[in-house]
Amino acid sequence: MKFAVETWAPEYGASVDEAGPEAASEPVDLAVEVAPAGWAPIAAAGGPPEGPVRFVDGVRRIEARVWITGADGLVRQGICASYAAGVVVCDGRAAIESAMVRRALFAPVEGAGPVVTSHGTFVHQPVAADGPDHLSVALQGAMAELEHEVSVGAPPGELLVVDGPLRSRHRMPGAVGYVKTHHRSYLPEPLQPVVGRLAAGERTPVFLIDGQSRRWSWYVCLPGERTHVWAAVVRAEVPADRPLDQVIRLADQLGVALPRFASRPHKDARAPQNLYPIAGLERELRRRLGDTNVLQRALRVAAATTTLL
Repeated sequence: MKFAVETWAPEYGASVDEAGPEAASEPVDLAVEVAPAGWAPIAAAGGPPEGPVRFVDGVRRIEARVWITGADGLVRQGICASYAAGVVVCDGRAAIESAMVRRALFAPVEGAGPVVTSHGTFVHQPVAADGPDHLSVALQGAMAELEHEVSVGAPPGELLVVDGPLRSRHRMPGAVGYVKTHHRSYLPEPLQPVVGRLAAGERTPVFLIDGQSRRWSWYVCLPGERTHVWAAVVRAEVPADRPLDQVIRLADQLGVALPRFASRPHKDARAPQNLYPIAGLERELRRRLGDTNVLQRALRVAAATTTLL
């Protein structure tokens, strides 16, 4: 009997669900590049992308959960949160190209003003309801919008890698979604062994994820210990409005480019999937969010001395 120790640090959850990724509910066309019967690892053809590679990421943090009494006398829950997004450009060296920080009060109340504190202003952003899911989705959406804002200056035609699934970030020109964790499998069980046979820099054939958000996707292997099928594997995705031949060329370019940025276990607890440029950008963005204890104290002072309505 054999067992494997996951290299992904447990404090970050798991790179794969405990029982393995569950089957995706969206329909998938597996035959767009290679018929399923011919699926096998594909080595990257050609060289890396021309020009620099840009990475986009965002971070978010809830500073305080708040209760707001509206003009109707009803009490509703909200959150005061800080979030940031930035772009790091890699062209022989890594440098932060742009970064922005925002603070907001997410709450389902009408006409609320901003929460002004001595260490920042939390601008009111209305949400539909005060359930934890609604508040979390609103915060995630605001961060995605900020990621789009910081990336608008990226030169067209250059590679722009967005940490995480595209979702609402598909509007970012040239963006490639970079998915580190596997909660869903878009491959049927007979094809999953192909993922386990990938060597560093190799990829699966491109497939089409259909449904409400149509996108091309493929799996790529990074340098790292292959302790199980999904170890050292990431998934890339791009909007389905790109021509297939361009997507295939992009998939080959990523197979050359991404392994250069793969992290090592002695330097990153989420190695190799947490790429060095993304990890460095996350650290800097969290630093720019400020000290959460200072912000919490400032919010308590503001709550005792101001009104929002």
